[in-house]
Amino acid sequence: MLKKIFTAAFFCLPALILLAAPALAGGPKVVSVNFPPYDFAREIAGDKAELRMLLPPGTESHAFEPTPKDIIAIHACDIFIYTGGETDRWVERLLAAMTPEEKSGKRILRMLDIVPPVEEELVEGMEAEEADGANEEDEEEGPEYDEHVWTAPKNAALIAQAVSEALCGADPANAAFYRSKAAVYARKLADLDADLRALTAAAARRVLIVADRFPFRYLADAYGLRYYAAFPGCAAESEAGAATVAFLINKVREGRIPVVFFLELSNGKLAELISAETGAGARLLHACHNLSKEDFKQGEGYISLMRRNLERLREALY
Repeated sequence: MLKKIFTAAFFCLPALILLAAPALAGGPKVVSVNFPPYDFAREIAGDKAELRMLLPPGTESHAFEPTPKDIIAIHACDIFIYTGGETDRWVERLLAAMTPEEKSGKRILRMLDIVPPVEEELVEGMEAEEADGANEEDEEEGPEYDEHVWTAPKNAALIAQAVSEALCGADPANAAFYRSKAAVYARKLADLDADLRALTAAAARRVLIVADRFPFRYLADAYGLRYYAAFPGCAAESEAGAATVAFLINKVREGRIPVVFFLELSNGKLAELISAETGAGARLLHACHNLSKEDFKQGEGYISLMRRNLERLREALY
């Protein structure tokens, strides 16, 4: 589950290269590893900050590896936001290699520190990953947390508030603007949460079937939903074995589940297989960790993607 281990030389880029990074005009420089905090910053900062997302649209986060330009951007930014956990081990190594001078004045937000994390869960029927020598040492360091903290809107609100505070600290002259925009965005998130609560409270069933990884633990916990899935949210594998496929098919049939979900940037083949065997519909449920190039160009954001999810959940739960 770990990224490739980067060499010390990669992280210790020569000082001249770092100093040569182009200065960005127009306010604080904000760098986010993935989409959710990038979108929160975009909503709150507008054109008063320089924003950069390291994960290219259309790229699966488990396959992402930073480029030298990404490392330079992190060194040069005023605010750096990342998730933490297994997929961001390279970030922890990079930050550990930074000198106090390089970190001075930089606001670093780790989302697993902003939102109380929960341990990744292995539910019935889900395929467990086999431990290997490459990650045994990391497993001994502590529990593995589910990294998809933003999938519950109340968690997203906590992260967005932290982004707002970081922007205010980095750019006090525009603090009133940031706080005003953050308040508007907080109301939108509260409305989304209220709509999801109303939807799930009146639902005819409370079970989700996800024929893919399951990055919706925080969403499921927030609204009292049960779930069955092929893999945990941060699993490296994406090809399910015959026993897992049979288990999910049986769960769909037993519960008369009308919809089977797959994730963004997934091929959806397992959902299509289960759909063909059971007659259930196959639908995309968006985890918002990243989005397609087309959705990015169209200006889709966390709230619009989650509102798509709300309608797909209605189809599955009613």
